[in-house]
Amino acid sequence: MRRLLRTSHVTVRFAGLCALDDVDLELGDGEILGLIGPNGAGKTTLLNVLSGFQRPTAGEVELDGRRITGWDAPRRARAGISRTFQDVRLFPDMTVRENCEAAVIGSGRTRSAARARAGQALGWFDLDESADVLARDLPYGVERRVGMARALCARPRVLLLDEPAAGLNDDESAAMARTVRRIHEEIGCGIVVIEHDVRVILSLCDRVHVLDHGVTLRVGSPDEIRTDPEVVSAYLGAEAME
Repeated sequence: MRRLLRTSHVTVRFAGLCALDDVDLELGDGEILGLIGPNGAGKTTLLNVLSGFQRPTAGEVELDGRRITGWDAPRRARAGISRTFQDVRLFPDMTVRENCEAAVIGSGRTRSAARARAGQALGWFDLDESADVLARDLPYGVERRVGMARALCARPRVLLLDEPAAGLNDDESAAMARTVRRIHEEIGCGIVVIEHDVRVILSLCDRVHVLDHGVTLRVGSPDEIRTDPEVVSAYLGAEAME
Protein backbone atom coordinates (compact mmCIF):
# COMPACT_ATOMS: atom_id res chain seq x y z
CA MET A 1 0.00 0.00 0.00
CA ARG A 2 1.37 3.39 -1.00
CA ARG A 3 2.14 5.71 1.91
CA LEU A 4 -0.03 8.82 1.78
CA LEU A 5 0.58 10.69 5.04
CA ARG A 6 3.45 10.32 7.47
CA THR A 7 4.92 11.82 10.61
CA SER A 8 8.54 11.22 11.51
CA HIS A 9 9.87 11.67 15.06
CA VAL A 10 7.16 14.22 15.91
CA THR A 11 7.50 15.83 19.32
CA VAL A 12 5.24 18.54 20.78
CA ARG A 13 6.02 20.34 24.04
CA PHE A 14 3.84 22.89 25.83
CA ALA A 15 5.66 24.88 28.53
CA GLY A 16 7.61 21.88 29.72
CA LEU A 17 4.81 19.34 29.16
CA CYS A 18 5.60 16.76 26.47
CA ALA A 19 2.29 16.06 24.68
CA LEU A 20 3.92 13.92 21.96
CA ASP A 21 7.33 12.28 22.14
CA ASP A 22 9.05 10.99 18.98
CA VAL A 23 5.86 9.71 17.30
CA ASP A 24 5.99 8.03 13.89
CA LEU A 25 2.62 7.57 12.17
CA GLU A 26 1.85 6.27 8.69
CA LEU A 27 -1.41 6.32 6.74
CA GLY A 28 -1.65 4.31 3.56
CA ASP A 29 -3.54 5.49 0.50
CA GLY A 30 -7.17 4.43 1.01
CA GLU A 31 -6.54 3.10 4.53
CA ILE A 32 -8.65 3.71 7.63
CA LEU A 33 -6.34 4.13 10.63
CA GLY A 34 -7.72 4.26 14.17
CA LEU A 35 -5.99 6.43 16.77
CA ILE A 36 -6.79 5.43 20.34
CA GLY A 37 -5.48 5.93 23.84
CA PRO A 38 -6.53 7.20 27.27
CA ASN A 39 -7.39 10.84 27.90
CA GLY A 40 -4.27 12.96 27.63
CA ALA A 41 -2.49 10.48 25.38
CA GLY A 42 -1.89 13.13 22.70
CA LYS A 43 -4.43 12.01 20.09
CA THR A 44 -5.95 15.40 19.27
CA THR A 45 -2.52 17.04 19.43
CA LEU A 46 -1.35 14.59 16.76
CA LEU A 47 -4.39 15.38 14.60
CA ASN A 48 -3.58 19.07 15.03
CA VAL A 49 -0.04 18.40 13.82
CA LEU A 50 -1.33 16.49 10.78
CA SER A 51 -3.83 19.22 9.85
CA GLY A 52 -1.51 22.18 10.42
CA PHE A 53 -3.16 23.61 13.53
CA GLN A 54 -0.11 22.75 15.65
CA ARG A 55 3.53 23.15 14.65
CA PRO A 56 5.64 20.35 16.12
CA THR A 57 8.55 21.18 18.38
CA ALA A 58 10.56 18.61 16.45
CA GLY A 59 9.96 16.13 13.64
CA GLU A 60 8.46 16.21 10.15
CA VAL A 61 5.12 15.72 8.39
CA GLU A 62 4.94 14.44 4.80
CA LEU A 63 2.08 14.19 2.32
CA ASP A 64 2.77 11.91 -0.65
CA GLY A 65 6.47 12.09 0.15
CA ARG A 66 6.50 15.91 0.16
CA ARG A 67 7.53 17.72 3.33
CA ILE A 68 4.63 19.87 4.59
CA THR A 69 5.78 20.55 8.17
CA GLY A 70 5.82 24.32 7.65
CA TRP A 71 2.46 24.51 5.86
CA ASP A 72 -0.41 26.18 7.70
CA ALA A 73 -3.90 24.67 7.97
CA PRO A 74 -5.44 26.45 4.92
CA ARG A 75 -2.61 25.32 2.66
CA ARG A 76 -2.96 21.73 3.87
CA ALA A 77 -6.71 21.92 3.30
CA ARG A 78 -6.11 23.03 -0.29
CA ALA A 79 -3.70 20.08 -0.68
CA GLY A 80 -6.47 17.69 0.34
CA ILE A 81 -6.29 17.31 4.14
CA SER A 82 -9.70 17.84 5.74
CA ARG A 83 -10.76 17.37 9.34
CA THR A 84 -13.54 17.52 11.88
CA PHE A 85 -13.34 18.84 15.45
CA GLN A 86 -14.65 17.62 18.77
CA ASP A 87 -16.68 20.82 19.11
CA VAL A 88 -17.83 20.75 15.42
CA ARG A 89 -17.36 24.54 14.80
CA LEU A 90 -20.21 25.19 12.37
CA PHE A 91 -21.17 28.71 11.28
CA PRO A 92 -24.21 29.18 13.56
CA ASP A 93 -26.04 31.78 11.45
CA MET A 94 -25.73 29.80 8.23
CA THR A 95 -27.95 26.90 7.15
CA VAL A 96 -26.73 23.34 6.96
CA ARG A 97 -26.49 23.62 3.18
CA GLU A 98 -24.60 26.92 3.38
CA ASN A 99 -22.12 25.43 5.86
CA CYS A 100 -21.37 22.63 3.42
CA GLU A 101 -21.15 24.96 0.41
CA ALA A 102 -18.74 27.24 2.29
CA ALA A 103 -16.29 24.37 2.70
CA VAL A 104 -16.21 23.82 -1.06
CA ILE A 105 -15.93 27.52 -1.95
CA GLY A 106 -13.13 27.87 0.61
CA SER A 107 -11.15 25.21 -1.26
CA GLY A 108 -11.28 27.32 -4.43
CA ARG A 109 -14.21 25.65 -6.23
CA THR A 110 -17.07 27.43 -8.01
CA ARG A 111 -20.50 28.03 -6.52
CA SER A 112 -22.05 25.49 -8.88
CA ALA A 113 -19.54 22.87 -7.73
CA ALA A 114 -20.28 23.85 -4.13
CA ARG A 115 -24.02 23.29 -4.63
CA ALA A 116 -23.45 19.91 -6.26
CA ARG A 117 -21.03 18.64 -3.66
CA ALA A 118 -23.10 19.94 -0.75
CA GLY A 119 -26.17 18.20 -2.14
CA GLN A 120 -24.34 14.88 -2.36
CA ALA A 121 -22.88 15.20 1.14
CA LEU A 122 -26.29 16.01 2.59
CA GLY A 123 -27.61 12.82 1.04
CA TRP A 124 -24.78 10.73 2.49
CA PHE A 125 -25.67 11.81 6.01
CA ASP A 126 -29.48 11.89 5.64
CA LEU A 127 -29.50 15.66 6.07
CA ASP A 128 -31.79 16.68 3.20
CA GLU A 129 -34.65 17.55 5.54
CA SER A 130 -32.31 19.70 7.64
CA ALA A 131 -30.66 21.47 4.69
CA ASP A 132 -32.34 24.84 5.30
CA VAL A 133 -32.14 24.78 9.10
CA LEU A 134 -29.76 27.23 10.77
CA ALA A 135 -26.81 25.47 12.37
CA ARG A 136 -27.54 27.06 15.75
CA ASP A 137 -30.90 25.28 15.85
CA LEU A 138 -29.60 21.77 15.24
CA PRO A 139 -29.76 18.98 17.83
CA TYR A 140 -26.38 17.62 18.87
CA GLY A 141 -26.41 14.40 16.85
CA VAL A 142 -27.39 16.21 13.65
CA GLU A 143 -24.74 18.86 14.28
CA ARG A 144 -22.04 16.18 14.34
CA ARG A 145 -23.28 14.71 11.06
CA VAL A 146 -23.13 18.17 9.48
CA GLY A 147 -19.53 18.55 10.63
CA MET A 148 -18.59 15.35 8.82
CA ALA A 149 -20.60 16.26 5.72
CA ARG A 150 -18.85 19.61 5.55
CA ALA A 151 -15.41 17.98 5.82
CA LEU A 152 -16.22 15.60 2.98
CA CYS A 153 -17.53 18.28 0.63
CA ALA A 154 -13.96 19.19 -0.30
CA ARG A 155 -13.36 15.62 -1.57
CA PRO A 156 -10.26 15.24 0.62
CA ARG A 157 -7.40 12.88 -0.01
CA VAL A 158 -7.00 12.62 3.77
CA LEU A 159 -9.89 12.87 6.24
CA LEU A 160 -9.11 13.38 9.93
CA LEU A 161 -12.02 12.59 12.26
CA ASP A 162 -11.82 13.71 15.90
CA GLU A 163 -14.31 11.61 17.88
CA PRO A 164 -17.14 11.51 15.32
CA ALA A 165 -19.31 9.38 17.62
CA ALA A 166 -18.80 11.48 20.78
CA GLY A 167 -22.08 11.95 22.64
CA LEU A 168 -24.01 9.60 20.36
CA ASN A 169 -25.95 6.59 21.60
CA ASP A 170 -25.07 3.04 20.53
CA ASP A 171 -27.38 3.01 17.52
CA GLU A 172 -26.15 6.43 16.34
CA SER A 173 -22.50 5.36 16.78
CA ALA A 174 -23.06 2.21 14.74
CA ALA A 175 -24.83 4.22 12.03
CA MET A 176 -21.97 6.72 11.97
CA ALA A 177 -19.42 3.91 11.50
CA ARG A 178 -21.45 2.42 8.64
CA THR A 179 -21.65 5.82 6.96
CA VAL A 180 -17.90 6.38 7.26
CA ARG A 181 -17.22 2.97 5.73
CA ARG A 182 -19.67 3.57 2.87
CA ILE A 183 -18.22 6.98 2.06
CA HIS A 184 -14.68 5.64 2.29
CA GLU A 185 -15.53 2.99 -0.28
CA GLU A 186 -17.06 5.61 -2.59
CA ILE A 187 -14.39 8.34 -2.31
CA GLY A 188 -11.37 6.20 -1.45
CA CYS A 189 -9.65 8.77 0.78
CA GLY A 190 -7.33 7.83 3.60
CA ILE A 191 -8.92 8.31 7.03
CA VAL A 192 -7.46 8.80 10.51
CA VAL A 193 -10.15 8.50 13.18
CA ILE A 194 -9.94 9.20 16.91
CA GLU A 195 -12.69 7.46 18.83
CA HIS A 196 -13.21 6.40 22.45
CA ASP A 197 -15.79 3.79 21.45
CA VAL A 198 -13.42 0.87 21.00
CA ARG A 199 -16.09 -1.20 19.26
CA VAL A 200 -16.32 1.42 16.50
CA ILE A 201 -12.53 1.46 16.03
CA LEU A 202 -12.10 -2.31 15.98
CA SER A 203 -14.95 -2.81 13.50
CA LEU A 204 -14.11 0.12 11.21
CA CYS A 205 -10.34 0.37 10.92
CA ASP A 206 -7.72 -1.48 8.88
CA ARG A 207 -5.01 -0.71 11.45
CA VAL A 208 -4.95 0.85 14.91
CA HIS A 209 -2.28 3.16 16.38
CA VAL A 210 -2.28 3.24 20.19
CA LEU A 211 -0.86 6.26 22.06
CA ASP A 212 -0.14 6.37 25.77
CA HIS A 213 1.27 9.46 27.51
CA GLY A 214 2.40 10.91 24.20
CA VAL A 215 4.31 7.88 22.94
CA THR A 216 3.36 5.06 20.58
CA LEU A 217 2.40 1.97 22.56
CA ARG A 218 1.46 -0.33 19.67
CA VAL A 219 0.48 -0.30 15.98
CA GLY A 220 -1.33 -3.26 14.48
CA SER A 221 -4.43 -4.80 13.03
CA PRO A 222 -7.65 -4.70 15.08
CA ASP A 223 -7.15 -8.35 16.04
CA GLU A 224 -3.57 -7.70 17.13
CA ILE A 225 -4.62 -4.68 19.20
CA ARG A 226 -7.60 -6.50 20.72
CA THR A 227 -5.39 -9.29 22.05
CA ASP A 228 -2.27 -7.32 23.00
CA PRO A 229 -1.83 -7.67 26.80
CA GLU A 230 -0.08 -4.31 27.20
CA VAL A 231 -2.80 -2.45 25.28
CA VAL A 232 -5.53 -4.21 27.25
CA SER A 233 -3.81 -3.35 30.51
CA ALA A 234 -3.09 0.28 29.61
CA TYR A 235 -6.29 1.20 27.87
CA LEU A 236 -8.87 -1.26 26.60
CA GLY A 237 -9.75 -3.23 29.72
CA ALA A 238 -11.39 -6.61 29.78
CA GLU A 239 -14.84 -5.21 28.92
CA ALA A 240 -13.59 -4.04 25.52
CA MET A 241 -12.74 -7.62 24.60
CA GLU A 242 -16.31 -8.83 24.96
